[in-house]
Amino acid sequence: MSNCPYCHETIYGRSDKKFCSPYCKSAYHYQQNKNKSESLFTSIDRQLKTNRRLLKTYNKAGKSTVRKEVLLSEGFNPRYFTHYWKTQKGSLYLFCYEYGFMEVKESNASKYVLVTWQDYMKSQ
Repeated sequence: MSNCPYCHETIYGRSDKKFCSPYCKSAYHYQQNKNKSESLFTSIDRQLKTNRRLLKTYNKAGKSTVRKEVLLSEGFNPRYFTHYWKTQKGSLYLFCYEYGFMEVKESNASKYVLVTWQDYMKSQ
């Protein structure tokens, strides 16, 4: 008989059984994964999701403007985006999935113009 690696109780049942219960199995693997350092993919994915959530929150009408420091204070990071779209005038919108942003300066204040992806943006 062997012992459970999580609670160290004696394991009963099959000879190849590694944990005494589903709870111990889950708790053991949770502890193992918690101790691992965060992968690059996980940290980038988390930031993209944060950016998307903030852009969605501040852009209810399809197009809006918000002060840059407001978004940055809530965890927005403009260096993380999924794709971009360049207008005919040469302006560049960066997108986090279907929500885009472009930095502009208005009366000595940095702001972001927020937009939602539109079908006509595919053709350019």
